[in-house]
Amino acid sequence: MVELIITEKPNAAKMIAEALADGKPLKKGKQVAYYELSHGKQDIIVGCAVGHLYGLKSKEKGFPIFKVDWVPTYEMNKSSAFAEKYVKTLQKVAKLCDTFTVATDFDIEGEVIGLNVVKYIAKKKDANRMKFSTLTKDELIEAYEKKQNHLDWGQANAGETRHILDWYYGINLSRALTKAIQKAGMFKLLSTGRVQGPALKILVEREKEIQKFKPVSYWELELTGKLKKGKILAQHEKGKFDKEDEAKKIVDKTKGKKANLKDIKTRSFKQAPPAPFDLTSLQIEAYGKIRIPPKQTLQIAQQLYTSGFISYPRTSSQQLPESINYQKILKGLAKQKHLAEHADALLKQKSIKPNNGKKTDPAHPAVYPTGIQPSGLKEREAKLYELIARRFLATFGKPATKETVTYTIDCAEENFIAKGTVTKEKGWLEAYGPFVTKKDEELPATEQGEEVKNKKITKLDKETTPPKRYTEASIIKDLEKQNLGTKATRASIVETLFTRHYIEGKQLKVTDLGMQVETILETFCPKITDAAMTRHFEEEMEEIREGTKKSDQVLKEAQQVIKDIVEDFAKKEDKMGKGLLKTFKETRDKQETLGKCTKCTDGVIKVRTGKFGRFAACDKYPDCETTYSLPNGGLVEPTKEVCEHCKSPIAKMIRKRRQPMNVCINPDCPSKKVESDEEGKTCEKCGKGKMVLRKSVYGGFLGCDQYPKCRTIIQIKKEENP
Repeated sequence: MVELIITEKPNAAKMIAEALADGKPLKKGKQVAYYELSHGKQDIIVGCAVGHLYGLKSKEKGFPIFKVDWVPTYEMNKSSAFAEKYVKTLQKVAKLCDTFTVATDFDIEGEVIGLNVVKYIAKKKDANRMKFSTLTKDELIEAYEKKQNHLDWGQANAGETRHILDWYYGINLSRALTKAIQKAGMFKLLSTGRVQGPALKILVEREKEIQKFKPVSYWELELTGKLKKGKILAQHEKGKFDKEDEAKKIVDKTKGKKANLKDIKTRSFKQAPPAPFDLTSLQIEAYGKIRIPPKQTLQIAQQLYTSGFISYPRTSSQQLPESINYQKILKGLAKQKHLAEHADALLKQKSIKPNNGKKTDPAHPAVYPTGIQPSGLKEREAKLYELIARRFLATFGKPATKETVTYTIDCAEENFIAKGTVTKEKGWLEAYGPFVTKKDEELPATEQGEEVKNKKITKLDKETTPPKRYTEASIIKDLEKQNLGTKATRASIVETLFTRHYIEGKQLKVTDLGMQVETILETFCPKITDAAMTRHFEEEMEEIREGTKKSDQVLKEAQQVIKDIVEDFAKKEDKMGKGLLKTFKETRDKQETLGKCTKCTDGVIKVRTGKFGRFAACDKYPDCETTYSLPNGGLVEPTKEVCEHCKSPIAKMIRKRRQPMNVCINPDCPSKKVESDEEGKTCEKCGKGKMVLRKSVYGGFLGCDQYPKCRTIIQIKKEENP
């Protein structure tokens, strides 16, 4: 009897094989590694998927469509071609095995990945299931020994339903949108989704609030002066004055009058330790403290998990159960230099108990470090690991003791208040270290009755400010609050809105395109942006997971909703199509326009695509033949800025895995003039060509004159650039 253990990723297969092997596992496979080993009397093969190996494909033609099949992803799109070798490797080893165990991530996505391998590769109806939250040896062995003899069908059914439901919405609504704009005269593939529509609506509503906002004037009174031991700043006890005259009267009343310290009050309070991280709070904290966007936080956390350094990050729990073995983890952290002091301090306590939060997750505990010493981490990985480790330590810490001192300063019977808060006992703040950002504000020492010297009372003219735009972190928090999407998908939904140019910036500003698309959808088909409908289906999928509702019921209901939406589309298709056409033409024109032409008086430079790729040219061609070459890779966006050296437009160049750059599009710009001693030398790679100076939008570089046979280039160092 040979058992096949199916994992979600290659690294997980390696770690499970090493954990279970009595000796050293035998690594096999040419293109995709799998492992052979023995565990007691059981012969085991550990093989891996690489995420989803199967996706949904329509079984019918027409519109709307609801009949779907699961098919290999490599058969559906070229970008998934790499998955074919994983499918074939699993098919090969499955023929050698009699029993099957799923060891994918224990969540609905992992369950669907495992189920599809069992159904379509192993040709079985069920399998054993391992459940674990870390890839540590002890936990993996325990998960294997205590594996259940069936899949988690609640997760599997909920996961399948979610995929089908999202497919229903995505394919049918996207086809309806595409058909509408195509009928109006433009072929453009458009898409929307079950959660994307409501998410965009939330952002648009905030944008409309900001646009409608009208500032209201108010006034504050500020007292400044000196005490014996330092400067003092205080605010009038009323705070805001709605009428300027009232504030002026107090300024006049107090002019030339002495100010004395009337009262001193001290209040101590305890600041409880933070709750452990669930995924959302981790994403919010990482964005706020170390500026890592939510989607990247999840990606990095997943890497830390598959490396064995932290527990499974896709969790909704803010609780750490005793079963994770606090003492063992702390002993591991005590071996890590920057955490040792705080871990040792906790180990010396008679008992340790985390400050667990309210949120729970039936599948996994809160995120925590395993205690394994990390190695080979890049800068962002190291920062995120330290944040997780210090949060774990902090949640076991003692409450911090803080003290707030309030001074009341009297001037002509008008009270001014100064407050300062200082930390008396650091408690958990000590362990949280660099991630504690709120600084103490200490008032100068004084005693009751002391006069404030050099007293000055100033009237401050102020205005109310508009609501703040969402950040990537705060919109994810709001989506969770409204039960839209899942902990694992919310960050990717926001990323999709960026990709579609519906939003931009760190403070999420809805673009004109995003505003107009949402307005059209809201006007002609409000069900697409209906948060209540999306939330309703989220709740029903949770009921499927709990076993109180059947998948067929939910899908049948969804089919009727989509049929109704499509019927609405048909009635309003002409108006919607014309609205979308106008919107996209305006947006395209705006995105293509880089700035004014420097050679003619009334032309503008626009991005164009020709036989040899992308370029920028004056729209008054052929009267004006001004052109500039542009890189074919990445995105080019207008900035509305002009070069101070040559007055040509400045464009933003966006390339994968690189920081965006604002550059002058003129390669002959004086700022790009370069010289190099390497010019004219023989190419070191081909040995035939000579290195010649070439120009690009990014500046000068040296290239081999044998291009395209030799593609050698040399970047000119900054010190050579006069």
